[in-house]
Amino acid sequence: MAARAPGATASQGTKLRPGAGLVKPPRLRAGDTVGLIEPAGFTDDAFDLDLVSETILAMGLKPKPAPHLVDRYGYLAGKDADRAADVNMMFADPEVRAVFAVRGGWGCARILPLLDFAMIRKNPKLLIGFSDITALHLAFAAKAGFTTIHGPNASSSWGSYSWDAFRAVAFDAGTPTLANPQGHEDRLAQRIGRVRTFRPGVARGRLLGGNLTVLAALMGTPWLPDFSGAILFIEDIGEQPYRIDRMLTQLGLAGVLGSLAGVIFGQCTDCGAAGASYGGFTVSQVLQQHLEPLGIPAFQGGQFGHVANQYSLPLGVAAEMDAAAGTIRLLEPAVS
Repeated sequence: MAARAPGATASQGTKLRPGAGLVKPPRLRAGDTVGLIEPAGFTDDAFDLDLVSETILAMGLKPKPAPHLVDRYGYLAGKDADRAADVNMMFADPEVRAVFAVRGGWGCARILPLLDFAMIRKNPKLLIGFSDITALHLAFAAKAGFTTIHGPNASSSWGSYSWDAFRAVAFDAGTPTLANPQGHEDRLAQRIGRVRTFRPGVARGRLLGGNLTVLAALMGTPWLPDFSGAILFIEDIGEQPYRIDRMLTQLGLAGVLGSLAGVIFGQCTDCGAAGASYGGFTVSQVLQQHLEPLGIPAFQGGQFGHVANQYSLPLGVAAEMDAAAGTIRLLEPAVS
């Protein structure tokens, strides 16, 4: 494992270490009421919101829109205080059993100082979403001490792969082994669903991560958990290889990469170099440069990120990764 630079630490501020007294929110059951929030970008098409409600109903759940769900403030779904109030209200509401983010975008980090973590900690319930929702997931891991789920947003497509994976974790309290769906292309060598192993091996640790850009933007703030011994999972969208390089360099210089048990890089949608790339690096080459020297199991291509179908990854839960097989096995339920 790469040595940590003198004085570098994996986290800053007062945080709850992953696995230390992790609380399991109650599992979802048919008929439960779940809250719908937009803590980042806005959705101003009523038809899209109708589809979101129909999706939640199809899960056997009852949607409860937040008071400011249809607000808009520039590129945000309402002012910071209002978006934060919606999050606080949903976690304080005893009728609400879980909270779904409708979409990502940008804006979750802006509301972190306005969240009532003392109250949230006393009302553990699943928070579900991805992309910019990473800021909430990481802050909850640092300040609330209970499991949240990095999975599809409420407005995602929710194909059978996504739904089955979510149901196994959130409804059934299962401990599935997560593996990419098999490709069925008209090729002699399949490309869909493949993984690239940088360092083979098996590692165990607490799952932590999300969107790489959001994670990097939170470095040096009190909203990050302790990554020591964790399995880091990261994904991104629309980032050129040099930006991926820059953000991984930042994580390395901050001591995060050198403290991990393993790394899983998911999907990087639309992350190719813009224009001519002769002499440049690909995303895989950048990952290889940063991950191979760590000497820990690491692979690329996990089925999570800005894609139609993805895993549901519970933050804080103990898991085992097999970098050669490209699998993630949960070692404990995410819910009670």
